[in-house]
Amino acid sequence: MSTAYVPQQPQQTHADAPPSAAPPAPPTPPHASEATRLLCAGTYLDSGYRDRVIEQLHLNEQRIVAPSLGLDAARVLAHALRARRQELLWAGAIMGLWVVGLPLTGGLLVGFLVPSLLLAVAAWIRGRDADAPVYRRLPAFLLRWWGRITFAMFLLITLYAAFGGSDDSSYDSSGYDSSGYGSSGYGDSYGYGDSSSPSDLLFPDPDEISSLVEPWRAWLTLGVFALIALCVAAQRAQFARVMAGELSPQRFPDAAADPAEQGEGQRFQRLKERVRLEQHAPLVMYHESRPFCGAGEAYETWVLAVELRPDGMKKEQRPLSNRTVLEKIRPLIEQLRLPAEFAGHTVRDRLRWLEIDECVFLPAEGLLRREEAPYTPHAFEEHRARAVEEGAEKRRHFLRIRVGGWEEELVVTVFVRIHTQGRMLMLETAPHVLLPVREDFKNADRTAHAFRHNNVVGKAAWAVARVPGSAARSLIALGKGLWYAWRMLTGGYAGALPDGPALSVRELGSGSAGSLFQEMDVSRYLKSVQDRVAHGVTAALAESGYQTGEFVQKIVNISGGGVNVEGGVEGSTFAVGSHASASSSSSSSTTTTTSTATGGAAPQKGSGTDGNG
Repeated sequence: MSTAYVPQQPQQTHADAPPSAAPPAPPTPPHASEATRLLCAGTYLDSGYRDRVIEQLHLNEQRIVAPSLGLDAARVLAHALRARRQELLWAGAIMGLWVVGLPLTGGLLVGFLVPSLLLAVAAWIRGRDADAPVYRRLPAFLLRWWGRITFAMFLLITLYAAFGGSDDSSYDSSGYDSSGYGSSGYGDSYGYGDSSSPSDLLFPDPDEISSLVEPWRAWLTLGVFALIALCVAAQRAQFARVMAGELSPQRFPDAAADPAEQGEGQRFQRLKERVRLEQHAPLVMYHESRPFCGAGEAYETWVLAVELRPDGMKKEQRPLSNRTVLEKIRPLIEQLRLPAEFAGHTVRDRLRWLEIDECVFLPAEGLLRREEAPYTPHAFEEHRARAVEEGAEKRRHFLRIRVGGWEEELVVTVFVRIHTQGRMLMLETAPHVLLPVREDFKNADRTAHAFRHNNVVGKAAWAVARVPGSAARSLIALGKGLWYAWRMLTGGYAGALPDGPALSVRELGSGSAGSLFQEMDVSRYLKSVQDRVAHGVTAALAESGYQTGEFVQKIVNISGGGVNVEGGVEGSTFAVGSHASASSSSSSSTTTTTSTATGGAAPQKGSGTDGNG
């Protein structure tokens, strides 16, 4: 079953009707978006992702949540806590079967713990990277197959003993038959009768299996494995029911009926309200080293500076404030919401739901309590009024333009900042892209559907294949649960000083790249927004009586893949484009950077000079 769907569009009433100036309502609110649903499903599929979500939003309650663009982080946290609680219950049941089975089987299960440990070590060495290096893949491969072969050997021995093995009636209590030979067929002079070497345990003679393993203990061992397989299958069936129920596309928009938000404790309810207050607020409390946490990967960030030269053709020059330029840019960007004249109202272009707002970035350092962050409308208006005309260091004002494409799976955000100082105009543009949700999360519906509609044999085979590693997995899950409880008890997070966000649950759940269509959409959104920003600044300069030639020329250079950065920091480098190269000179305060690319589709990793700006 496909996870992608096209939302219902309003029906067109008249093909020639003029487009409405008012933007249409967004297709879905953040708490019901497809990105939120898939990230909630991911908490059941990936314990590593789930643990990091809980650690960021639940354990470290002193940390302010990162801006959640197009999703509801509180709902993801609710399902993460629920998924962990279910995992701990099943892990406790499986570990209980192993612990109870050890004495009942006379220690026979001990031999099966070794391959379970080998499989766990192999998974740890391999890691979670999709493309792990060879020095990790090779030992993990060897350990994994060593564990599988060892488990298979012990299982064959157990099956042989359970189904009869050798007939012991011809042997007396001393282990000899009437001919005077031992069960191995040789006398004691050969020394095989009392052999207990490791090789005899791994590869015993078939005639000796009955003397090593009693049939009833072998049957009991197989019964324990059958119960473990039932637990594994039941756990998977529970996940399939969740995907068909509260996480289905039909039921997920009804957040009030979601059992995940109703079944958590008082701590979660308190943090849930806090997260929902902070995640979509126009005031962004940030950590100094991670100012744009939550917005995704930086994509061709650039800063442009031009001198304000009076235009000789104009009689006078009017004062040009930052607010004046922003107010000129904003209506031009809002026009991107309007469909083409003959497209009608049913056009499926995400630019119709383009969001424009103003945000102020404030450092979280200095707060004594998380609740002291100035999220009230009055406090924000004061900060915005003062920050919009500031040159800024820690407090910064941005015009934020956001486009949520692909059901909020592909989010493009452009931060624009204007500053005029000393007859200079500085234009800062910081585009960021949130890549689509991880592929395994997007396939959650398919995974659940495949298990739910599989036959009994297929479900049994799937569960049996996971029995060998069940002991180590359950032990690790219980150990992580105990470690989390200990950290919460002794870490002192409740009384810690507030801190900015360290991680974003949306960024953690993002894939490494998008499709070609998605890359084309990113380029289209960015070029549309940046073109309107450039036109707005040009119009503001012209209307205020200043020359526009220098600004237009620099914009052309940027659009063509080359950027001239004047007055740069000594020794710094700056590059734009997927094949950009940067050079710097320590003896000059001017850095010139050129690029032969025309933008590049792949976003840069972070904001460093890695060739993409």
